[in-house]
Amino acid sequence: MEKLHGRSLGEDRDRRVKRRFRIDQEVSYKMLYGQRIAETGAGRTLNISSGGVWFTTQNMLTSGMPIELSLTWPVLLNDSCRMKLMIYGCVVRSNERTAAVAIERYEFRTSGGRVFQHQGPSTPVEFRLLG
Repeated sequence: MEKLHGRSLGEDRDRRVKRRFRIDQEVSYKMLYGQRIAETGAGRTLNISSGGVWFTTQNMLTSGMPIELSLTWPVLLNDSCRMKLMIYGCVVRSNERTAAVAIERYEFRTSGGRVFQHQGPSTPVEFRLLG
């Protein structure tokens, strides 16, 4: 059998370049239409890479639409502070139960109602936690 990049041509393979991580977290999403929220929903992440997110949905989402995802990050900042991952991107695939989003940008936000001070070797930095 003919080989391509060290594999048989008939062999099933994953063509994606970015490494995926199986992260199972609740996710909420907002479909955006300009500055207006067109639809909201909730689901669970199935996997995440630096380039995209695959998650469950309540409805089929429209491919090509901008979307904002919000999920609680499973690791605490300095073992004490919850974080929220905000993902901004575009729906690239969807069916009745799942959707894939290409990440255009993302940011981590701290969660909680208190002021968190990082005590490091340099000048302390104060973070105001978002609620």
